[in-house]
Amino acid sequence: MKQIMLSLIAVVCLAGFTSLSYADDKRKPDTELKDEMKGQKDEMKAKHDDMKGEMKGQKDEMKAKHDDMKSEMKGQKDEMKAKHDDMKSDMKGKTGEMGK
Repeated sequence: MKQIMLSLIAVVCLAGFTSLSYADDKRKPDTELKDEMKGQKDEMKAKHDDMKGEMKGQKDEMKAKHDDMKSEMKGQKDEMKAKHDDMKSDMKGKTGEMGK
């Protein structure tokens, strides 16, 4: 009976020690985890910076289009104003001729 109990205890102890050593091997050290997290953080920051650059490019493109439209509208306004001034001076000339 003693031999059976001793062999049973030996088997239980052996199983316990091997499982502990196996669990210890699978666990990553804290420094590796920190490095992995830092790498992921750097990747996310790089993606964020890329997206920020794209957004700035799109914003600049839209601003350029807006400025082009604005200058085109100003050109049309100036052209209409010139036509109006010409018509006004023509009318003044005609009314001056009519008065003579």
